[in-house]
Amino acid sequence: MRIDNNNHKKVAVVGVGNILLSDEGIGVHVVNKLREARPDDKIPVEIIDGGTSPGFFWLIEGFDRLILIDAVKGGGKPGSIYRFQVEQIVPEEKQIISAHDLDLMYNLKMMELTGSRPKEVIIIGIEPKEIKTGMELSPELDKMIPHIIKIVNEEIDQASSG
Repeated sequence: MRIDNNNHKKVAVVGVGNILLSDEGIGVHVVNKLREARPDDKIPVEIIDGGTSPGFFWLIEGFDRLILIDAVKGGGKPGSIYRFQVEQIVPEEKQIISAHDLDLMYNLKMMELTGSRPKEVIIIGIEPKEIKTGMELSPELDKMIPHIIKIVNEEIDQASSG
């Protein structure tokens, strides 16, 4: 989609996750459906499939608002939707075993240090039911996609009023 600097904040929506691990890929599934559902006549937005790659962060330099969609284990029932800001994340002291483990916090911190981090970072987290080998989402998460897209669209639309 096109980016327009005229009257709107620049908004990026990034879905992250591994689509080979069922519900872990919810962020990617959502952005793929969002591309189909988002009309061009609304606020300009860049929709990015971030997958598991740390390399997508250079694509969000210069944006005012980042909406990140990912699977989040928050203790709720499968399909629960959480909204929080990156400042609310408490880093865990754990061994990092994959690039996906360090992507978000590390890269956003580096962007902050270089002055290129989006001014506002909103995370939409979805409680997974299962993370196992397979490309299909669980039925609980699959049926939530329209509702997740509605929430993401509301976050995008707030960029024009904020």
